[in-house]
Amino acid sequence: MSPVARLATVGADSVPHLVPITFAVGDDTVYFAIDHKPKSSRNLRRLRNIRENPQVSVLVDHYASDWSALWWSRADGRAEVRNDGDDRLKAVELLRAKYEQYRDHPPEGPVVIVRVERWSGWASAG
Repeated sequence: MSPVARLATVGADSVPHLVPITFAVGDDTVYFAIDHKPKSSRNLRRLRNIRENPQVSVLVDHYASDWSALWWSRADGRAEVRNDGDDRLKAVELLRAKYEQYRDHPPEGPVVIVRVERWSGWASAG
């Protein structure tokens, strides 16, 4: 599984916003967290956009010079920001299992839960 995905959101201003995220998947749900990495603000545009318009896309892809190894997968769904609760705990545990960096410094900020409504993707036939 790829270590990074791209999150696409659109706020009330109808302007697309795209950012890289670390993520984990469980069942038909994508999880990511606002972690300890430096941020320009605690009022992140991705969180504002999700509150204004919860429809998001998460894209994971693999590029290689050998084009027969190319693939991508996209999850479209509704996102929710969680500051506490069982869903938040599950997200943190999945992220800690996937990323060594989170084992000593688990995310303390909010998590985002994307309930996937549609999966799509492509892989080279080579």
